[in-house]
Amino acid sequence: MNAQALASPALIASSPARAPAEWSTVAVLWKRELKRVVRQRSRLVGALGQPLIFWVVIGGGFAGTFRLPGSGVGYLEYFFPGVVAMVVLFTSIFGAMSLIEDRREGFLQAVLAGPGSRTSVALGKILGGATVAFLQAAAFALLAPLSGFTLARIAWLPLFAILALSSVGLAALGFALAWIVESTQGYHAVVSLLLVPLWVVSGAMFPATGPVLSSLMRADPVAYAVDGVRFALYGLAAPSSATLGVSFAADLAVTAAFALGATVLAALVCRRR
Repeated sequence: MNAQALASPALIASSPARAPAEWSTVAVLWKRELKRVVRQRSRLVGALGQPLIFWVVIGGGFAGTFRLPGSGVGYLEYFFPGVVAMVVLFTSIFGAMSLIEDRREGFLQAVLAGPGSRTSVALGKILGGATVAFLQAAAFALLAPLSGFTLARIAWLPLFAILALSSVGLAALGFALAWIVESTQGYHAVVSLLLVPLWVVSGAMFPATGPVLSSLMRADPVAYAVDGVRFALYGLAAPSSATLGVSFAADLAVTAAFALGATVLAALVCRRR
């Protein structure tokens, strides 16, 4: 493995001579991810269509029986923040899967042979996937009035902040998994075992009941993203029975730590394999 492959995340900032090549690699890969989504409409339909079906079918099915204790929140309203997080998750999964296609088609090898380090390759792919996930989740959030929220009441800046951080974290985690896995079939299996359960146990579909489930949710980083989205949709004044029992600032801090940790993990995996 050459010195370029061993480049650290600090290389972009610490080596002025290499900085143009590093940032150029990041920018090219970021733009490529955006153009790929525009050209591959099926990705857009899949990332938005499946969460929408989940929300309508599951939300409609439980709407007549679900009532959050201590409040008048119905299931469509409770479930909506979790569906917004699902858009981020599914978009990140599709975006990371493109890495396997790039490897099979030879594009990845060409990029690795270029002037940019492996760290810049990881950052470019992660930022591209995160940008797409953020934009799609933000667009889906505009459907909030259909579930009982008021657009004027939504805290948009906090919502954008939590969506941006969770998009980076999930895109980076998906990148790390896609870098290790050799096939799309294997990637789907890993996603089914790891990423989807993170969403299911995040409080997206049901509130925490009992010490075991409550402990699992508090250990799940995606739960803080869902909780942060819920806070933002309620204008930072969500019913206590609908949240994890922490503040929005805590949700933001945990999601930021998750995004940073996942990005470092992706960079390390990219450099060592």
